[in-house]
Parts: sequence; C-alpha cells; structure tokens
Amino acid sequence: MAQALLSVSGLSKQYGERRAVDGVSFQVQRGQTVGLLGPNGAGKSTTVSMICGLVRSDGGTVLMDGQPVGEGNNAAKRKIGLVPQDLALYEDLPAIDNLRLFGGLYGLKGAALTQRCNAVLELVRLADRAKDKPATFSGGMKRRLNIAAALLHDPELLILDEPTVGVDPQSRNAIFDTLETLKAQGRSLIYTSHYMEEVERLADHIVIIDHGKVLADESPAALYARLPAQAALRADLQEPVAPALADAVGRLPGVTRVTVTGQGMDIGLADTAAAPSVLRWLDEQGHKLAHFATARTNLEDIFLTLTGRSLRD
Repeated sequence: MAQALLSVSGLSKQYGERRAVDGVSFQVQRGQTVGLLGPNGAGKSTTVSMICGLVRSDGGTVLMDGQPVGEGNNAAKRKIGLVPQDLALYEDLPAIDNLRLFGGLYGLKGAALTQRCNAVLELVRLADRAKDKPATFSGGMKRRLNIAAALLHDPELLILDEPTVGVDPQSRNAIFDTLETLKAQGRSLIYTSHYMEEVERLADHIVIIDHGKVLADESPAALYARLPAQAALRADLQEPVAPALADAVGRLPGVTRVTVTGQGMDIGLADTAAAPSVLRWLDEQGHKLAHFATARTNLEDIFLTLTGRSLRD
C-alpha cells in the first residue's frame, strides 16, 4: 500500500488535569478528503493545532509525506495549508496586499508571487475585488480570502477548521465550489465542521472524536452500516406528541426507534416500506399530520448515536 500523505499516530495532549487529546490516530491518503467531526470540547482544534506544529504534543507523532512535522519552519510543515476558524487577515490592507504579505512569509517573491496571488484570487472568485480592503467584505468573502491565503504556497494538504461559520448560503456554495475544484485537482483535505450535511457532501472518509479519543475512522458507507435503521420518517402532528403515543409508535412493525421533538417524531425504520403503515396507523388513531417526509439515516444520526445527545458547552 502506498505511503499515506499524512499519518497521525498516538497524539496526546494534557492541560492540567484535563486530557484534551488521548491517543488520536488516523491517516489521510493522497487525494482524499477526511471529515474530522466531534462535539464542542472533543479535541478537534487541539488535534489540528498539533498536526500543523502550532502546539507541541505530549506524545505521538505526525508524519507528512513520511517526514516529521515539528515546531518551527521545516519542509514537512510547508506542505500543509491551514484555514483557521478565526479569520487571519489585515482588515485595512487590500486583498492583494494581504496575499503578498502572506506569500512573502513563505519565501515567494517577484513574478512567482504575483502569479500565485492572481491564481488563488481567481480560484475563490475574488479577482475583481483584489484592490479592495477586507474591511469592506462580507463575512463569506473574508472566509474565501482566508482560503486563498492558505493556498498561496501550493500545499499538498489543506486543513479547514469550520470554514463556513457565519456565512450566508450563497457564500457557502461558493466555498464548496472552491473545495470541489481542489478535490478534482487531487488535493488532499481535512475538513472540520458542525454542519453534517457539509461533511456528507465533501468527505470520502470520516473521523469522529470525542473526549480526545477516536470513536470512528471509516468511510461514510461503513458508518451508515453501524445503525440498524437505514431509513427514517419525520412525522409532524397538529398537536403535541404524548409519551404514550410515542411508545405505541415504537411498538409498530418495522419501527426501530422514536425520538420526540416538539410536535413531531423522528421515527427510525427497518425499511422505507414500513412508512405507509405507520402513517396509516396514525390516521386511524385520529392523529392529524401537519407534515411528513421520509429520508435515509444521515450522518447526524450516526454522530449523535456515537457521541450522545447531551448538550455540550
């Protein structure tokens, strides 16, 4: 088997009495997009910081193309591009000057720097705003400029930490277009997000961590196979759902689980063929539907099954 582009092995980090990362291991193959998921406080950001060499680990190794990623400037680290969750831009410098500054930090200059600045601005659809200051940009445009800055040195691996936080749907689509272009070019990506549908759309491998440990390191197909219910029915009633009703629905043939949310029920099904009989039963019992929809089990169902449904700070 070919050597992995990125190999993370046994990473650990302790802050006082709290173990933020506890033996995290996973790999990123060339051309692969890995979705890195976890609840708040799960250890995602600390893991990403150690991968990039921004935080020293207490144990474990990070190899980029077979070479260790350590602190300071080194060849392995230069193969990684990081798009941080917090914007890293100079608001009063024109976009092109932001990129020239960051490019200079990577040793780019002259015609090579100009070419890279123009190329990444074109990629993120900001070429027509090159001379404008980020202070005049929307949140989505700033996010796209952040991505452009991370691509200046043409990294082999791009790590994106919550890149669509606080952006509108149009900007989110523009960011996705950029990332799908990078995927098509064969670039490797690590994508962290709280939006499960984003990871479902982009990732061909998913790593889920919680309490600093890896809970899943699999393809999406393998994750979906973990849940017994591969289909689901959402039924919104015209009245609140009583506990007795939810219990009765849970005992119907083909129903594997029932979760009550307000005036609705998320009903897990062994097969979508069970949906009509459930809807018929509700109607026969006099429960009027305001809305219903069928769907397959999604990544959010799997995520909540693995990490729990308790609210995290």
